[in-house]
Amino acid sequence: MRLKDLREDNDITQKTIAEYLHIKQNTYSQYENGQRQIPIDALILLAKFYNTSTDYILELTNNPKPY
Repeated sequence: MRLKDLREDNDITQKTIAEYLHIKQNTYSQYENGQRQIPIDALILLAKFYNTSTDYILELTNNPKPY
């Protein structure tokens, strides 16, 4: 998933995103590394946060613009 790229491109720490999602930093790290599947509600929040689509985060499209 593009989570790490999106986060790094915006100069944001894992801790900051984890706090936004109300989860532990370790949990978010597992989302980025593919060790844990991201819940749909968190995926939607991240798409809104980065102003992109869930499809872009999930690599179903290369177009980062939201619908």
